[in-house]
Amino acid sequence: MNIVDAHCDVLCKMWLNPSLSFEDGQGLHTNLNQMRRVGAKLQLFAIYVPESVPDSAKFDCALEMVDLFHEKIIQPYDDVVAVYSKKEAEQLPDGKIGAMLTLEGVDAIGKEATRLRTLIRLGVRSVGLTWNYGNATADGILESRGAGLTDFGRSLVDLHNQHRIWTDVSHLSVRAFWDVVEHGRYVIASHSNVKAICTHPRNLDNQQLTALIEKNSLIGVTFVPKFLRNDRNASVSDIIHHIEHICSLGGAENIGLGSDFDGIDQVPKNLTCYSDYPRLVEELHRYYNDDQVNGFLGKNLIARIPS
Repeated sequence: MNIVDAHCDVLCKMWLNPSLSFEDGQGLHTNLNQMRRVGAKLQLFAIYVPESVPDSAKFDCALEMVDLFHEKIIQPYDDVVAVYSKKEAEQLPDGKIGAMLTLEGVDAIGKEATRLRTLIRLGVRSVGLTWNYGNATADGILESRGAGLTDFGRSLVDLHNQHRIWTDVSHLSVRAFWDVVEHGRYVIASHSNVKAICTHPRNLDNQQLTALIEKNSLIGVTFVPKFLRNDRNASVSDIIHHIEHICSLGGAENIGLGSDFDGIDQVPKNLTCYSDYPRLVEELHRYYNDDQVNGFLGKNLIARIPS
């Protein structure tokens, strides 16, 4: 099926529980055997450092997840390939699954841009400045102050522009979102939904969605039930509703998928793990043509990897 998924938290889950196997871990929403069966093309793996990690240990934690990525995700399997560029994503041979590193929140770097440059050199290709709360770069969406980018935050967006990597707006405050849209050359919302359908703060309103479409950004529709429905009683049909709304704004070619598998404790009732992706694909084919479905599943994202 050539599925490309813009966001999962497998690395954090495996870091927290080293006994989990990426190949067949029953405690993972996303494991390799499922990806092989369903037809994965490219998976973006987030480095998310839990809030419980002391500030003094956060950068070490991030480095440990980079090491885990290579030692437990890439190295043991002949059919899993680390991907660092658009060209490599486009040229993945049949039977190979690409894996790309992202960073979800820069708390791990403190105020040291050198640490971010190091992570970029180690393969990170997309950076979200915050998780849900404030840090040295900006406020997250749940920080009541609602501040935008700091001077340091702007300098990091400039760094992303220089290195041709994405700045991810999915967790930013509204003001910081607009600052990134103004200053960022390569912008993505890796896992966010439509606020007009579900009012959770993490979702994006029509003005924000339109701005991303006008900027030719990728919008990763996510499977998080509380981002799909206000009552959280979500199913595959709710994902279609969010996709249709973005299409109605002119964003059919900007839509991707960002499951947030392994970063959530509740899943849609008929989309409980990676193996269930065919249910979503079947539903998509009820409403969209093959080219559109292939775009949603991955071609739209790969086309927008900075090159």
